Amino acid sequence: MTKPPLTKQAKSPDGPPAAGISLRAVREQDVPQVLAFIRELAVYERLEHEVVATPELIRGALFGPRPYAECLFACLDGQPAGFALWFHNFSTFKGRPGLYLEDLYVRPAARGRGLGRRMLQELARLALARGCARFEWSVLDWNEPSIAFYRSLGAVPADDWTIYRVTGEALDRLAAVSPASGAG
Repeated sequence: MTKPPLTKQAKSPDGPPAAGISLRAVREQDVPQVLAFIRELAVYERLEHEVVATPELIRGALFGPRPYAECLFACLDGQPAGFALWFHNFSTFKGRPGLYLEDLYVRPAARGRGLGRRMLQELARLALARGCARFEWSVLDWNEPSIAFYRSLGAVPADDWTIYRVTGEALDRLAAVSPASGAG
């Protein structure tokens, strides 16, 4: 998987570098900070009870023999202040890959400085460079500040789709169904 060229000074919408803001690819030694951001995001989303990720799981997902995801930091004066974590999916209708943003988070004290926009712009550039047909993500329906922000960027909701998920015991049961006994 090609890694993004992400050690650079972010630019403001007018062109010159934005003071103190930079983006960089996450390195293996950053795994504890990635997990800290995941936990902070979960608290904001009122889902902290669902976080079971460990440093080992995150390290394997980002840096293992088959990386499943990629991650970048948005930094203020060299210090991580936010992160984006993404992976590729695939559109059979388009016949091309897509880029799916799993998490985007900026610490409250750093919000309003353009870090979220910079990360989304970088991922949009990366999606185009990798030949992706689309760049998509999900947002909790109560998260009005994020929804307004995404709409301001030109993102539109996929209201005609409903996400289905199978986890835990339901996943175990589904996997245990033998092909001969299951319908479908």
